[in-house]
Amino acid sequence: MPKMLHTGQVIIDLVMAVDQLPQVGGDVLAQSAAFEAGGGFNVMAAAVRNGLPVVYLGRHGSGRFGDLARQAMNAEGIRIGIKTPAQPDTGICVALTDASAERSFISCIGAEGEVTEEDLNSVAAEAGDYVYVSGYSLLHEGKAQALLDWTLALPDTINVVFDPGPLVESPDSALMQALLPRIDVWTSNSVEALRFTGAADIAEALDRLAGHLRNDALIVVRDGPQGCWIHQAGERRHVPGFAVKAVDSNGAGDAHAGVFVAGLAQGLNAHEAARRANAAAALAVTRWGPATSPGAAEVDALIRGD
Repeated sequence: MPKMLHTGQVIIDLVMAVDQLPQVGGDVLAQSAAFEAGGGFNVMAAAVRNGLPVVYLGRHGSGRFGDLARQAMNAEGIRIGIKTPAQPDTGICVALTDASAERSFISCIGAEGEVTEEDLNSVAAEAGDYVYVSGYSLLHEGKAQALLDWTLALPDTINVVFDPGPLVESPDSALMQALLPRIDVWTSNSVEALRFTGAADIAEALDRLAGHLRNDALIVVRDGPQGCWIHQAGERRHVPGFAVKAVDSNGAGDAHAGVFVAGLAQGLNAHEAARRANAAAALAVTRWGPATSPGAAEVDALIRGD
């Protein structure tokens, strides 16, 4: 069985549910608040709950938030590749979910914002493995170049998965120009794909992304409740979503990405993996919190219509 090597950032979310965000200088009361592991943890939890072994290849800190991050990863069965905690604490993110189920983030990066090639070589990447690279990682000066150099040195037998996130807005940076030809799987939501490509719609975005990536790259663009689109070898296909009542969109995209990669690693074709990922994301939005991806049995039940 291949494994996922996740090179992103595990942080701690302070998750708060509010009716609406406050105006500047205003104040609102939250219905609930809790500290939860988040960031890259969400993708890893989704993957491991659906049968894919996962290694975290990011740093983790010394302090209360680092302790929470390690506890959460250990509880999920996620292997921590870099054994020794870094001196700063793990970072935090205030995650606000309003009555529309949309979420807003404010993050402060800690130990996870730095990494070295020596850190990344803590666990060997083997043929068939999936190396997951987050766009957030490319924004950290203490991490971006080392991660890029390590990724580009990987043999072609390793699958590189790229999730741009909301802050990587164009293909024009030197880092992106170097990374794009090495990406095997692109996974993003439609807003991210449209912003990155400057396209007017998803169909155009898929075509433009295909022009940036290697010829055999697999592109997945999520389209909210409508499901997702996949593009490979010049063919574009829509994979329908599942009708549910959403209460919290936090972590839904991560659930989709983790379950999609788990499906590919287990030998499913892109359409089958995307259908499972759509089911996982649909279930995730019916639950509060960041790491709400279901396990394989729940995904199977939704697909069967149970």
